[in-house]
Amino acid sequence: MSTELKPAARPGATASGGGRRKLTYPVILLIVAGAIVAVSLLRAVTGSNDLTSAGQFSAALAAATSIGLAGLGGLWAERAGVVNIGLEGMMMLGSFAAGWVGWQHGPWAAAAIGILGGALGGLVHAIATVTFGVDHIVSGVAVNILALGATQYLATIWFGAEGSAAMQAGGNDKQSPPMADMPTFSIPGLSDWLQSVENHHWFLVSDVAGILGGLVTNVSWLTVLAVLLFVGTFYLLWRSSFGLRLRSCGEAPVSAESLGVNVYTYKYAAVLVSGALAGLGGAFLSISTHFYQDGQTGGRGYIGLATMIFGNWRPGGVAMGAGLFGFMDAMQLRSGGPTVHALLLGLAALLAVLALFRLRAAKRAQAAVSGAAAVLLVLWYFATDAVPLELVEASPYIATLLVLALFAQRLRPPKANGKPYRRGQGT
Repeated sequence: MSTELKPAARPGATASGGGRRKLTYPVILLIVAGAIVAVSLLRAVTGSNDLTSAGQFSAALAAATSIGLAGLGGLWAERAGVVNIGLEGMMMLGSFAAGWVGWQHGPWAAAAIGILGGALGGLVHAIATVTFGVDHIVSGVAVNILALGATQYLATIWFGAEGSAAMQAGGNDKQSPPMADMPTFSIPGLSDWLQSVENHHWFLVSDVAGILGGLVTNVSWLTVLAVLLFVGTFYLLWRSSFGLRLRSCGEAPVSAESLGVNVYTYKYAAVLVSGALAGLGGAFLSISTHFYQDGQTGGRGYIGLATMIFGNWRPGGVAMGAGLFGFMDAMQLRSGGPTVHALLLGLAALLAVLALFRLRAAKRAQAAVSGAAAVLLVLWYFATDAVPLELVEASPYIATLLVLALFAQRLRPPKANGKPYRRGQGT
């Protein structure tokens, strides 16, 4: 029996097996350093200084926070064997709850109630999937639909009612009244010095200064909390007996039950935490914009789900994916066409490198497709000065699809993820 639990104790071993090189910390650092050099070179060639500006990375950090919390929530649920398509709906509930409480009691109360709102969505999903055995995808879609309808209906009667205190404070049937600012912090001295170095536009040096400046300037305390949640998740799920038992429920629930693990309890706990994290991500959106607004999540729950898959169901991978998608999200909101236009050249270079690797692996058809796409992107870049607004707005979702297409073959989900489980089925 104990051999069946072995994959749960060492989930990274299978992912790196089969002759594939494991991503160690030195390798990850080399990848990050290479990415910074590549972006610096792209900035120098295209003249798009906003690519590595402090403002861009500050906005990317904020965007990555909500996406990363949703992805982390998905990780908790799926490590226990429950697919959570309902992250978007749980973010909606957290965003709405934060707007409802925030204008009356401030941003910290908004964050707390946002966690409860998301956990409520998680509870619904857990009851449907764990207790009643409903298909996980069907339940998650139902949670999204219910959350959308509930938030729109409640916004109409709570924020948009004629003569109500909420309407008099600035609310309407599409948004809540504004709430107070969430405190932010900057590191004194360092932030200003990095800004001065960035303004010189030196190759690599100014780019690194801009990146670091965005990470130490006007940082929300909720972002710091999100970082701590990522660290805490790693140690709790991979360095504790609780985490081993929870992950065993997603790898071999029958074996876990035979060893005395209450699988239902751990699945419930995981899905509740999943909803709470997604709710906090939704609350962060309301708090950062100072009010709840209809459609505020904008598909970030789905992007968070893609982030979890890209991150191979590991907290570090989720954080890296959130950073990438947050960067794209911030770019289309801040600088739009010119910066996204510069990325065409960067994407062409990536496809050219991919074509070389495919050619080296004797995959000539894939190499030809990648090479042709790279040539077309280069021609597009030099033939235009900007990209259409519609493409700019869709860039985060396009990046999501591209990343999933490129990395799908290297993924290793929990073995029992999404599979039906009933207590005592192994006897």
